[in-house]
Amino acid sequence: MPPRALTPSGILLVDKPAGPTSFDVVASVRRRTGARTGHAGTLDPFATGLLLLLSGSATRLQPRFVGLPKRYETEIDLRARTTTGDPEGDVVEERDAPAPDALAAALDGLRGEVDLPIPAASAVKIEGRRAYELHRAGVAVEMPVRRMGVHALEEQGYEAGVVRLELLVSSGTYIRAIAEALGGHCVALRRTEIGPFSVAEADPELVIPPEDVLARLG
Repeated sequence: MPPRALTPSGILLVDKPAGPTSFDVVASVRRRTGARTGHAGTLDPFATGLLLLLSGSATRLQPRFVGLPKRYETEIDLRARTTTGDPEGDVVEERDAPAPDALAAALDGLRGEVDLPIPAASAVKIEGRRAYELHRAGVAVEMPVRRMGVHALEEQGYEAGVVRLELLVSSGTYIRAIAEALGGHCVALRRTEIGPFSVAEADPELVIPPEDVLARLG
């Protein structure tokens, strides 16, 4: 198989719909352009929003995107926990929805630097295997705890046991882990920003030149 082309070179901002995996989106762009294509962070299949893809020779810039903060909008059902922290898992616990004042106190405890277990259905490796592979195989593992940075956490509404939140978090923060800490699971998740890049700019046909990308990263 011939090597993938190094052009077009740059980044593409894609608004991922719910359903396909991030790798499906990468493969679709790769087929269309014929260029080597990578990503700067994935989204779960149920999630929507900003994917930042690197094309051609710009794939070498991937380390420049490591550590960028991310902004999300999410809806969390506080009446049930699932095995995956999202709608795709099995319900493992049900409870009454917390009162608004109890929810506000719980949210206060999740602002700043927080240590939370990584979700079982994630891509981190446990003894050489992806955690989601072990989860699908029914293997129970104790997931490692990670320090996650919640720079901003704002309640946008709370009705019928479902809270809507907007969050600005550090790289490596799992919104599903936050949902789990609140005793619920994500029913909707949308990434709206990665560093200086916004989903409002998304255009899968536009390749932003590397020099323009680097200027925005500073």
